[in-house]
Amino acid sequence: MGRDVLAWARVLRDGGPRAQPRKPETVRNYVAAVAPALAAWSDRYAHLREVTRDDVVAYLDTLCGRPRAMATTALRSLFSWAKRTNLIFRNPTGRIRCPRRGNPIWQPLPPDQVAASIAAATTVQARLFLALAAVHAARPGQIRALHLDDVDIPGRRITLGGNSRPLDDLTHRLLREWLTYRHHRWPHTANPHLLVSAESALRLGPVSHAWILNLRGLPATLERLRIDRQLEEALTAGGDPLHLATMFGISETTAIRYATNARELLNQPATQRIGGTTAGTGTG
Repeated sequence: MGRDVLAWARVLRDGGPRAQPRKPETVRNYVAAVAPALAAWSDRYAHLREVTRDDVVAYLDTLCGRPRAMATTALRSLFSWAKRTNLIFRNPTGRIRCPRRGNPIWQPLPPDQVAASIAAATTVQARLFLALAAVHAARPGQIRALHLDDVDIPGRRITLGGNSRPLDDLTHRLLREWLTYRHHRWPHTANPHLLVSAESALRLGPVSHAWILNLRGLPATLERLRIDRQLEEALTAGGDPLHLATMFGISETTAIRYATNARELLNQPATQRIGGTTAGTGTG
């Protein structure tokens, strides 16, 4: 059994005719996940082909959460490889699925984390990125894709992802500042996108991913601010998914997920509703 497991680990590390090599840390994690089961089974069996489905289920039932998911994946990898190489006659992990991870329960961002991200936005375009994420729940890709025609300054509206929304005073002011800067900096560019850089002003495509405000290292990233904005609205609306779908133009599934998150928070004491996430119970 040990010889076969070593051969499987080498295929994970080096790859094979039908397998790509895995990262060293992945190989270590897989081997560590199956080691306790293999140690117990080797007391009773001399070969992997003797391991039954009941043995696998009994071992997995001793685990929960992430360790169970990792052990399930690793055992499926081991026995699938053994079946392909004709070391076993039947795969005992067949129809054993990885447990579905619950959705995280997002907590509202603490004010000091939001303040740190605001302080990091020192340019006119950075402040606009921040407002679009924190006020309008826009994804970075949606921000990059915005065209000049998506912004109606006189009518105070903006179209994000095909969804037209009213402009608040802050975003309206930041958009006017950016458009003034854009006109003075690149007066002759033919790029139709709202956001342009020194590189994209010479072509017609959107700005690069790297040009978007990078808040890496700060808890309140653009993505986290986007999530926080939708969560804030879900809490204000009492967990109404229809309101969220209409306001942000998100899918029914996403709206229900935020509404469920909000109801979980509303059932918690107010002192627990600040910062981070807690374990969820929803579907992945």
